[in-house]
Amino acid sequence: MTTPHPLPIQGTPWPELERELADAAKNDVAWRRGRAPMFIHYAGDDVLDVAKQAYEMYFSENGLGLRAFGSLQKFESEVVAMGLDLLHGGDGTRGAMTTGGTESIMLAVKAARDHAREQRGIDPGSARIVLPYSAHPAFDKAAHFLGLTTVRIPLRADFTADPVAMAAAITPDTVLMVGSAPAYPHGVMDPIGEIAGAASAHGIWMHVDACVGGYIAPFAQKLGLPVAPFDFAVPGVTSISADLHKYGYAAKGASTLFFRDAEHFRHMGYAFDRWPRGQYYTHTLVGTRAGGAIAAAWAVMRYLGEAGYLRITERILATRRALEAGLAPLGLHALGRPELSILAYGSPAHDIAALSRGLMTRGWLVGNVTAPPGIHMMLNLTHEPVVGEYVRDVAAALADAPAAGAEPVIARY
Repeated sequence: MTTPHPLPIQGTPWPELERELADAAKNDVAWRRGRAPMFIHYAGDDVLDVAKQAYEMYFSENGLGLRAFGSLQKFESEVVAMGLDLLHGGDGTRGAMTTGGTESIMLAVKAARDHAREQRGIDPGSARIVLPYSAHPAFDKAAHFLGLTTVRIPLRADFTADPVAMAAAITPDTVLMVGSAPAYPHGVMDPIGEIAGAASAHGIWMHVDACVGGYIAPFAQKLGLPVAPFDFAVPGVTSISADLHKYGYAAKGASTLFFRDAEHFRHMGYAFDRWPRGQYYTHTLVGTRAGGAIAAAWAVMRYLGEAGYLRITERILATRRALEAGLAPLGLHALGRPELSILAYGSPAHDIAALSRGLMTRGWLVGNVTAPPGIHMMLNLTHEPVVGEYVRDVAAALADAPAAGAEPVIARY
């Protein structure tokens, strides 16, 4: 419960506020020391400085008013164009920036719902989304607010989506099928081609949630890793969400939502004119958008270029492999076959809850996977220098933890 608190009678000088701001963060997670397994996407102080400076230059500008701020229109259109190029877009593909992955997903669901109502006459009240058990909760949030029903399908033994079971769950009211690239819980890539094939055969919209992978998977592919096609190179993929403030390393509130063609893209927006002010239109859920986030995304993408993204991607993938190699002698193995920046690990031989507590007492923020029990890490460059320290603390925490009881063996791939 929050007690009402009055404004100070007199304003507070900035030096005092600065001290209070710094003091308030004293107990925050030490993310610069690699202690945060989520929330932060760090690519170096130079990249952070570019994002900060670009954001500050457009701090007051409003992305709602692109007629007023042609600069932001230029930045957004170029960010979208660069994203589409990475994801094998063509002349007809379209897209826009949003404030984050949840908004991108919500707008993709909204677009699929409206398209199905217009083209197939499906009542939104009976519309269904078929998605894997591992899909992000943002789809359920979108369904809740938009009046749809989600149908979550069990995963295969390797924790990837089961396209056969998903296809069997299709009904005449199915308006959307979903695959993840990668899925957040285990970091594995869903079989996008098979899901898209099933969706296309039934005339259903297929969305790829690449909020995590959209700005790292293309560079992993360029580095020669066998990451399966997941974007517009796959026939049947209708829309893709990809977060710039994750592995695009942009300032937070920046994501992108892309569509295969203008026909599908037009369902993203919202128009209204039945009020005294006249026409109101946005591509996005929100009205006002931080101009700084748009400018920072453009600046970071231009600053890094392909060479910069390739260099950072290579280091992050090497960090994941180093962690896997360090944890394996302790009897801890990846859940499934991670291909990018997410590592979820566990073992039926260890008490994962006790391990988590042991890591937290040693200063590490811990993210957990519940099915099966495991520890979750979404890696960035802050983790690169602390791999050895982390593995040593895992070993120490295991030594303090009781052995787990007999459990079914987790399939590993």
